Amino acid sequence: MSLDEPAAGGILYVVATPIGNPADLSPRALEILGGVDLIACEDTRRTGAMLAAHTVRKPLLSYFEHNEERRIPELIARLKGGARIALVTDAGTPGISDPGFRLVRAAHHAGLRIAPIPGPSAMAAALSIAGIPTDRFVFEGFMPARGAARRRLLDELASERRTIVVYEAARRLAETLGELAEALGAEREAAVVREMTKTYEETARGTLGELAARFAAREALGEVTLVIAGAAAARPARAAIEVEMLVEAGLSLKDASALVARIEGTSRREVYQRALRARASRA
Repeated sequence: MSLDEPAAGGILYVVATPIGNPADLSPRALEILGGVDLIACEDTRRTGAMLAAHTVRKPLLSYFEHNEERRIPELIARLKGGARIALVTDAGTPGISDPGFRLVRAAHHAGLRIAPIPGPSAMAAALSIAGIPTDRFVFEGFMPARGAARRRLLDELASERRTIVVYEAARRLAETLGELAEALGAEREAAVVREMTKTYEETARGTLGELAARFAAREALGEVTLVIAGAAAARPARAAIEVEMLVEAGLSLKDASALVARIEGTSRREVYQRALRARASRA
């Protein structure tokens, strides 16, 4: 869609911006940002600095999680009045694990035009270099920080067969890797992708157990994306039989489940629950 194309009402441009390296701003994104009437952004200082690096000056309006409810009616009114507005986030593609989708949804409901200006995405970039299957994947964004919601999600992910992508704060990385190793199995393959496109970019691959130990021993800095292999093809009946054979050989149900989980590369909790369900079905 051309910037100069006439429209009934305005146009909302959803513009992807660099996740680190400023050279990753596309020529088309730069053209759009230089031609709109207003830029709605997560942090006016960060977006202002990015624009200044490209000698672009435009009015900026803050739009983030805690002011979106009052900003959306204002932005929709401007769009209805014919304004051309660009929506950007601090880094990457708006609407991916940020409140941008709410403005996009409101624009759809108002019958306005919306145009994507594609570009960088931490999720896609991490998947592309993790060396873990990408034919099917699930994006979880930021996990709940703690509590019951976090435990429920870990339980759900234990049996997820698709590759899993998670964003995490660097200060919680070691703790999160440890919890993932416990819930999904220490032998599950994973990658920690950190500071993508920046000077100290790092990709660390290994099992969840190895990565948990590695980042427990040293502090991680910067933005972090985790890519985790999905659970192996489900073998519930066989796993339950293997657990029972080990129990008959003298192991406790807990220890037998842990051993089978290690062999499968899945969660001890999941194998334990399978064994309990198998026992209940025979009762």
